Amino acid sequence: MTRNKSIFKTLARGLAVVGFTGTAFLLAAVVIEYRFTFSELSTSEAIKAALKEMIEHVALPVGALLIPMAIASLWVMRRAFRPLSDAAAALEELTAQDRDIRIDDHALPIEVLPFTQAVNNLLSKLADAATRHESFAADIAHELRTPLASMMLELDEIDHPAAMRLKGDVASMRRLIDQLMLLAQMDAQQASATATDTIDLNDVAREVVARTAPAIIADGKSIELSAMEQPAIVRGRKEAIAAALRNLIENAVRVTPLGGRILVSVGVGPNLRVADEGQGLSTEQLASLIQRNRRSDHSSPDGAGLGLAIVDRIMHLHGGCVRTEPQQKALVLDFS
Repeated sequence: MTRNKSIFKTLARGLAVVGFTGTAFLLAAVVIEYRFTFSELSTSEAIKAALKEMIEHVALPVGALLIPMAIASLWVMRRAFRPLSDAAAALEELTAQDRDIRIDDHALPIEVLPFTQAVNNLLSKLADAATRHESFAADIAHELRTPLASMMLELDEIDHPAAMRLKGDVASMRRLIDQLMLLAQMDAQQASATATDTIDLNDVAREVVARTAPAIIADGKSIELSAMEQPAIVRGRKEAIAAALRNLIENAVRVTPLGGRILVSVGVGPNLRVADEGQGLSTEQLASLIQRNRRSDHSSPDGAGLGLAIVDRIMHLHGGCVRTEPQQKALVLDFS
């Protein structure tokens, strides 16, 4: 396997070779010149005097020249490569939410500009592809909402037991499309940087619990809310946070047995906690389920496996995370 080579070390070795080679040639020329002088010297005192003269007039000046040159060469090379280190440090500071990433090449050496320009062109193509993908997802989600609404109206006029089951499937599909549309919109608008609405998590929890409670009670289960007296303020998009909480509640409903209870609570953190009567999830299981198209063994076979992936993405855009508390059999939306 070929190892990466350092340009700095290559230049340093090259300059060292040039310096030592030049010095060797200079000393060789001096020795040749002084050889005739030494051959004519008959006493040891004269030879010592000649050697002293060589050291003072040749060796010391060469050494005095080479040492500053070596130090100056190292300083110049480090200064020349500093813009590359600064550009790399600037790229390291970027986050996953940053868009239109480009390498700032205004201070880079001319020799590396073809490489940085090629990388910037590639980044531009990737950004354009991501934008088209998000726009396509949003367009598809928008176009699917109309036929689904028509299907719901048609099913309302059908008096048949199967119609109720189909209405539930259509409603689940509608919710999934709404969530995908919301994610596409958040990605396209960089919601993590522009979402500055002040939101009280108590209000979000009350609204979501009020909307989901009738279906949960009809399913033979119960849901409770434990809100705080003082506000639990975060900044973000209210509909996105509500969608994340609704996903956790739906997940809790699936794993809670008949007659069981789902508890939604607002923490001090601030955070939103959804506890159920299932088996709970370990940190490893949660990390696996967050991967898209992965479902737990007890999840609905009709699900798309996107629930926790959507929750994780929403929390990521709001600077938080989704975590598990296995002992309490709870999942937490942590905004702290």
